[in-house]
Amino acid sequence: MKQLVRILPLIFLSVSLHASDGYTRFRNIDILHYEFDIKLNDTTDIIEGNAFITFRVSGKCDSLILDLYASDSQGNGMNVLSVTSRGKDIGWKQGSSKLGIVLGDRIASSDTLEFMIRYRGKPKDGLIISRNKYGDRTFFADHWPDRAHNYLPCIDHPYDKATVEFIITAPEKYNVVANGNLVEQSSIQGNMKMTRWNENVPIPVKVMTFGVARFAVENSGDYQGIPVWAWVYPQNRSEGFSDYSAALRPLKFYCDILGKYPFEKLANVQSKTIYGGLENAGAVFYSENSVTGKGRSEGLMAHEIAHQWFGDCVSEADWHHIWLSEGFATYLTSMYMESVYGKEKLAADMAGTRELVLKSYAKKPGPVIDTTITNLMDLLSVNSYQKGAWVLHMLRNEIGNESFLKGLRLFFDRYRNSNALTDDFKHVMEEVSGKELTVFFRQWLWVPGQPELKISTKRSDRSGTTEIKIEQKQKYLFDFSLDLLLSSANGEHREKVHVTERVTTVKVPYAEIKEIIPDPDVKLLFSKVE
Repeated sequence: MKQLVRILPLIFLSVSLHASDGYTRFRNIDILHYEFDIKLNDTTDIIEGNAFITFRVSGKCDSLILDLYASDSQGNGMNVLSVTSRGKDIGWKQGSSKLGIVLGDRIASSDTLEFMIRYRGKPKDGLIISRNKYGDRTFFADHWPDRAHNYLPCIDHPYDKATVEFIITAPEKYNVVANGNLVEQSSIQGNMKMTRWNENVPIPVKVMTFGVARFAVENSGDYQGIPVWAWVYPQNRSEGFSDYSAALRPLKFYCDILGKYPFEKLANVQSKTIYGGLENAGAVFYSENSVTGKGRSEGLMAHEIAHQWFGDCVSEADWHHIWLSEGFATYLTSMYMESVYGKEKLAADMAGTRELVLKSYAKKPGPVIDTTITNLMDLLSVNSYQKGAWVLHMLRNEIGNESFLKGLRLFFDRYRNSNALTDDFKHVMEEVSGKELTVFFRQWLWVPGQPELKISTKRSDRSGTTEIKIEQKQKYLFDFSLDLLLSSANGEHREKVHVTERVTTVKVPYAEIKEIIPDPDVKLLFSKVE
């Protein structure tokens, strides 16, 4: 019953909030649980769906607005067939990218409601229906960043987290993996199989997922009661099981430094994701070519597993703060590599990422938190990943390793299953370190670029000293400490210089300096200019 009612013009007149990423938040609506009952087939790419959505209303609210792409002129998208609540039809209207549902005046404050939305269509995106590299038909949900509403009615933004159940009906030859725990597998009429997975931890839609394919499945082991699984194509079963067994090592490392793993399991899944890896909660998808049998996926797996803590369990409240996800996963990967291969590996990683940051800035200057970005895919940048990692690396050196680790654990614990912004992280780090970090966070996250340093010397024959001059050549003046390794006739010496001005000078008691190596331990993001 498609009723053309007053929905879209009256969208939450007094209760909508806008953030820098432009997505409208509805503070009176909280999605508690999604149940997506989806039927797949091998004849067409058309899916049939029933979405049961449970939500809480607080305060005055007359309509619910969900994200859902309607069918377009090419026949891609979803057509809503009905909306019901307790068996009764409800007024609704579908726009090109929104579904409005009438709540009406009968809704009381703090009511918990459930609607069932029946729909069908061909996903334009978000659910990748294709063939894998062996020619087998596969179905993989691939939601990041906001592609789920190509086929799922939802709030397609990480600010509203919910539990989720996927009920997937597909031809019996397929296996199904998804978030959470497997609760049912049942053969049904017509050589079909129904599989139910239930995730009891609230997660953002961006990391809700399911995969349907012919899989070989192995238990790789467990840590602290968390089972680790490998789901790979049967044609590369032995190689996949070998490669994906590496997941146990970073899992153990992150549990030890951050706290208990936040989900029910860790499944590592060979898939058709458009990314190298996608950090779906408890069911990480890796590109199908990640399986080589040569153990080359350790870094990739460490990155995606780190996201289970930061990105999935603690999620950014605003897309422009995505460094809290990607920067964290990038640096935690380097910390993991440091734990396995030593400090030299960390220094090498940071030197390499520094070069990437400098090259990226030369091509396209911009800050880590860049509120001018409107295309969410553009957030997958060196600023979000590598420069975000550098911010954490410098913070670790600024407040000390002990305080840094304590701060990571506290940040995770305080915002577990919730959302955070950069200021929330800043306040935690100030709390654990006792330091005021406003200048640090502003200059490294909100200001484009990094120090561009010209270092020169002037020898004084009379006093037997040398004056070292450090000039900041960039426009914005940064505040930082710089380590110098000096090579003189008397051997090697170290100096630490605190730099705040355009020109900083320091005298050292060495008459002849043969070489100056700035930042010998790779602790500062900077470039050296002549």
